[in-house]
Amino acid sequence: MFDHIGLRVRNVEASARFYGEALAPLGHALASQDESGAGFGPPGAPALWLHAAEGTAGSGAHVAFNAESRAAVDAFHARGLAAGGRDNGRPGPRPDYGPSYYAAFLIDPDGNNVEAVCLR
Repeated sequence: MFDHIGLRVRNVEASARFYGEALAPLGHALASQDESGAGFGPPGAPALWLHAAEGTAGSGAHVAFNAESRAAVDAFHARGLAAGGRDNGRPGPRPDYGPSYYAAFLIDPDGNNVEAVCLR
């Protein structure tokens, strides 16, 4: 359904550092970056774009990323915290979402809720 998602950020460098660390365990990498923004995704196919915004950035959006394993969800959470994210739900089962739903949640530097989820 979606080709890409864009988020407004106050500090491209700080947000790129956060997403670079948090998304690496999920197989996503920085594809491009300059002072106006940065793009992340699978190699050769960026789909998350960060755009520099003046004033208030962050819309309180929620973005969930697929993870191939529960270990990748755990690493997403640990590396995202180390890169400046805030905990919004430690890694673990979420039986209220589904019988095999395993996820972790972080608040990015601009207040967006980002999630890694493994359905195995």
